[in-house]
Amino acid sequence: MSPLFETTEIKGMQLVNRFVRSATWEGMATEDGACTPRLVEVYRRLAEGQVGLIITSHAYVRKDGQAGNFQLGIDDDRLKDGFRHMVEAVHESKGKVVVQLAHAGIFTNSELSGRPPLVVSPVEQFAAASGKNLTEKGVRELAVSFGKAAKRAKDVGFDGVQLHAAHGYLMSQFLSPVFNKRTDSYGGAVENRAKALIETLGEVRAAVGKDYPVLIKLNSEDGLEGGLTLRDALKVGSMLQEAGIDAIEVSGGTLVSGRLGPSRGTKSEEREAYFRTASKAFKEALDVPIILVGGIRSPSLAEKLLAEGYADYFSMSRPLIREPELVKRWASGDRSKARCLSDNLCFGPGFEGKGVHCVTEEKEKEKKA
Repeated sequence: MSPLFETTEIKGMQLVNRFVRSATWEGMATEDGACTPRLVEVYRRLAEGQVGLIITSHAYVRKDGQAGNFQLGIDDDRLKDGFRHMVEAVHESKGKVVVQLAHAGIFTNSELSGRPPLVVSPVEQFAAASGKNLTEKGVRELAVSFGKAAKRAKDVGFDGVQLHAAHGYLMSQFLSPVFNKRTDSYGGAVENRAKALIETLGEVRAAVGKDYPVLIKLNSEDGLEGGLTLRDALKVGSMLQEAGIDAIEVSGGTLVSGRLGPSRGTKSEEREAYFRTASKAFKEALDVPIILVGGIRSPSLAEKLLAEGYADYFSMSRPLIREPELVKRWASGDRSKARCLSDNLCFGPGFEGKGVHCVTEEKEKEKKA
């Protein structure tokens, strides 16, 4: 049996293989952030497709952190029932699911949220001057909001939570010198820039207890001049490990990093797993499980990276939009590469209110018909 299909554990959460569905915005929630039957079906199919661990799309912990239209929210107890249906659907198919907790910060969509974006410090090229600067009290209140959201997740039966500290969202804005120009205790040296994240982890841990899995998605680099470096990211990783994080998903890039953003092309094996170097650095420096995301397209490469100590788990998003049953296909012996073309066309329908789905496959089916 391939080691990719070994049974493993993250903080007591038993996983049937080493494949993870990375958080992906689907654009299928209600306008107020509630889970819909259509979303429940998306997660049911992923669980039936034998994805070892499913991470939900980013769910805002406060309305003033909403990034996009029809995005999940976990900012109010009234949203619990919808999430219960999602969790039950995954568990009925013997899957495991954690919810990603997020706040968009400077990239909050104010038209949708009805609130000004929260700003770590003013950065004119990335947001209007109408942003609301976070005070030290505001930072602590935000950490509490993450804790309350994590408690809601535990209450409805999620197997764990993941903090979103990547891709230019609020927690990664604190880590990045490009976005963090503060002169108080939350700015300056990387140890100070990581303070908000460590405090947030503390609030989450206090809310869910010491035995509940708490993961994080962390930028390794920003892909921006003067942004977060791998050297500083490794220091943050060490601080997170000491503070009790249970697994780190290594990613990179931001919403404004262009070709160095999180979702890149993968036309050759050399361009697959494009955060592999950073992932190996984390694996060598830390003891917690490392999840590698970004351009995983074939089981043979994942096996090689596992054997050579690059990561413990392999996370995918776009391939599972096209093939929710991909992991099951690989497990059955069909080890051909994922059919995803990494063209990013799948996100277009989400912005149109139609929900994220594979446009390329849709067109191919129309031609055959």
